[in-house]
Amino acid sequence: MKVTIQPSGLKGAIQAPASKSSMQRACAAALLRKGKTVIQNPGHSNDDKAALQIMQDLGATVTSNEGDYMVQSQGVSPVSEEIFCGESGLSIRMFTPLAALSFQRIIVTGEGSLVNRPMHFFDLVFPQLGVDITSNENKLPLQIKGPLRPLDIKVDGSLSSQFLTGLLLAYASATEEEVEGKPSITITVDSLTSKPYIDLTLDVMQRFGLQVPVNNEYREFTFKTGFPQQQADEVVYTVEGDWSGAAFLLVAGAIAGPLTVRGLDISSTQADRRILDALMMANAGMATDTKGIHLVPTEMRGFNFDATDCPDLFPPLVALASYCKGTTSIKGVSRLAHKESNRALTLQEEFDKMGVDIELDGDIMRIRPGKLVKGADVESHHDHRIAMACAVAALRADSETVIDDAEAVNKSYPDFFNDLEKMGVNLSSDTKIRLI
Repeated sequence: MKVTIQPSGLKGAIQAPASKSSMQRACAAALLRKGKTVIQNPGHSNDDKAALQIMQDLGATVTSNEGDYMVQSQGVSPVSEEIFCGESGLSIRMFTPLAALSFQRIIVTGEGSLVNRPMHFFDLVFPQLGVDITSNENKLPLQIKGPLRPLDIKVDGSLSSQFLTGLLLAYASATEEEVEGKPSITITVDSLTSKPYIDLTLDVMQRFGLQVPVNNEYREFTFKTGFPQQQADEVVYTVEGDWSGAAFLLVAGAIAGPLTVRGLDISSTQADRRILDALMMANAGMATDTKGIHLVPTEMRGFNFDATDCPDLFPPLVALASYCKGTTSIKGVSRLAHKESNRALTLQEEFDKMGVDIELDGDIMRIRPGKLVKGADVESHHDHRIAMACAVAALRADSETVIDDAEAVNKSYPDFFNDLEKMGVNLSSDTKIRLI
């Protein structure tokens, strides 16, 4: 699908999309929880749909009622020999350890960029926990057979915190029973990245009555053994607004507002809440109150920002920096290689077409905007965040911008282009905007 965006202003108020980070973790916790869960404000992205299907393949039943999801589960009890994760990195890293709680042999598959992402974490860790695993040279598909036995273990957290999220959830379930001779079990972590996402995982575990480990400065996570779930008739969980998707809306408002973004929790543990820090550093016209976050265009300046713990902010930050006077430096480039595309190189390639110079210097990205952002023909590289970054940068470009493979936004924010259009953006496409 190609979307053409004419230089446009934004006006009005928009509700932030549902957080897929929150939604997918809720699906995993609802699977582990023995009883009924109500998930309110659920997401409907492709990644959310993958998580919903996986939890059903692993034994939960899910029904829809007036927009909410009703989940019944008695823990992991697979009804399928395969789980399909689509292109969701979080789903494969989080649900694979949960599938390993079962005695059943399970095949774990995915598609698109996911088939090329490294999965050596599982090849290294699972045999230490009694799980049989075979992989395609550390990539998909995986074949696993548990059950996972919780033991003291040391893991590398440098590639992604999502692997640790999966282990934490699996250990919370596996330590419900006594472990002979072990009153407690510890996961030791080296070089953990994206710590705020672990905070989100622990928060979801607490809300669902799962055991929350003692967190020793993100280096050790200690579980008691023989620790049953906290019982309640049902858990009602409301999925947060998504700071990752809303970051593009907030930047759009700073470039081409006025715009108000509603439905975001200022105190959220989501890592991408730090977009507010970047906007303040850039001198964006921003105010917050009980009605939402309000943005108006102002003269903005280049800024220095460390995105190591929030690498998904790179694309909206590049769009923001394209309209800032002076050079912007962003740290954390090493976190971008194993995304839906190699995001550092992809951002450099596509924003060069729009007249924005991006220099990659080790772990630092430097953005030097031209006098004007140029309209151009750009490609998403089937990366949802690249498509959205180019769309936001196009709002005040000197001519129209055409985004190829724009349907990539369905991975996380299927209503993105619809929402822009509602706010007054002049855009068109060669097919239906929303393809899910």
